[in-house]
Amino acid sequence: MIKFKNIGSILAVLFLTISFTACTNEKKLPIYGQREAKIIKDKDGTERVDTIYQTIPAFKFLNQDSTYITQDMFKGKIYVADFFFTSCTTICPTMHRNLKTVYEQYKGNPDILFLSHTIDFKYDKPSVLKKYAQKLGVDVPQWQFVYGGKDEIYNLAEKSYLTVVKEDSTATDGYIHQGWLVLIDKEKRMRGAYDGTKTEEVEKLKKDIVTLLAEEKK
Repeated sequence: MIKFKNIGSILAVLFLTISFTACTNEKKLPIYGQREAKIIKDKDGTERVDTIYQTIPAFKFLNQDSTYITQDMFKGKIYVADFFFTSCTTICPTMHRNLKTVYEQYKGNPDILFLSHTIDFKYDKPSVLKKYAQKLGVDVPQWQFVYGGKDEIYNLAEKSYLTVVKEDSTATDGYIHQGWLVLIDKEKRMRGAYDGTKTEEVEKLKKDIVTLLAEEKK
């Protein structure tokens, strides 16, 4: 961590850093969500700037094997998250067929995981998720399908993954949700969101995973 003696030095270095990043950002993905810059003073009086980024909070959900999983499973991993429900007849089938092509590309890679949250808290119990994963052909530890309470899942979707989920009796199948595939880095930060129903967006996701893997190795 670089240390500074005064605020003027901090601002000067921040300007140079932003200018340099603007010239080299083709090698680094943006970080989405809220952020906060904090000036921290050490015991010896020197000051430094830390940028605090929004991260995915701790969670505990039942997976398709009726086993509780937590964020520990994704520690130090890159993963793609989404929100769906098994009885969906609109965007979910297309979204997961497309996401499966990403899975096939990274199948067996321990650094890349997949996490699908059901928004149907009434019906999609673990046994239902198990059958769904088997039908999709991805009933493996690398791709987790999880069930949780309505408030837990919906708050996580909207506040942390920045995607809309909602019960709606007037909607087809009773729910409204976006088909985003959300890319999360090893620091639990959101690095991209892609429309899972569009082939070109899914191809961009594949390329961005390559970029993120390279970035994480530096």
